[in-house]
Amino acid sequence: MKAKHPIPVGSLLAEAFGTFCLVLVGTGAIVINDVSAGAITHVGIALSFGLVVYAMIHSVRPISGAHLNPAVTLGLTAAGRFDVHKLLPYVASQLCGAFVASLCVRLLFPQHPTLGITTPAHTAMQSLFLEGLLTAILVAVILTLSTRDGAVAADVAGPVGAVIGMEAMFAGPISGASMNPARSIAPAIVSLQIDNLWIYVVAPLVGAALAAIIFRACWPTSGQR
Repeated sequence: MKAKHPIPVGSLLAEAFGTFCLVLVGTGAIVINDVSAGAITHVGIALSFGLVVYAMIHSVRPISGAHLNPAVTLGLTAAGRFDVHKLLPYVASQLCGAFVASLCVRLLFPQHPTLGITTPAHTAMQSLFLEGLLTAILVAVILTLSTRDGAVAADVAGPVGAVIGMEAMFAGPISGASMNPARSIAPAIVSLQIDNLWIYVVAPLVGAALAAIIFRACWPTSGQR
């Protein structure tokens, strides 16, 4: 049995910072689009999410592995590529970063009612299914491009950012294309709009677990360190 190593504080701060930037830029783009009569556009919002993830992977990957998403951390853990004892601290750091970002958006736009929350355009089951599929695709891509210690490899910022931008582009008008519980939880709670929040917690976690199961089935030695 491998000994547990202490989690560097820098890793947790890096995850909080990276997730802060993701939520600030992504939900900020939604809010600014609302208050500027659509100046950013849906395409611009999708690009904002993809580009900020691209930038944050380059920025924090050497420190924390650049998960930036509880579903990604869960998927890496379930696939045997991340230590279980680091799971909750990473998720807590990501949530903290997301909440600080949503509080900043609230301070900047105090009259905005939703702060860029994710909500289903049609039925809850449609968005539940779609968010699960989107997250499974995202986590599967990350798993195939990650190193054995659960870090996103140096040359995958482009592919991962592209997947997020692509999924936000085509699925955003239907489900919001969150794929990230932290991204959805923070603005929903800060804006007190939590009716549909369960969709964006359950679906990404199930999708991440499904991606890990498929990954381990296709690459049965992937969990070996």
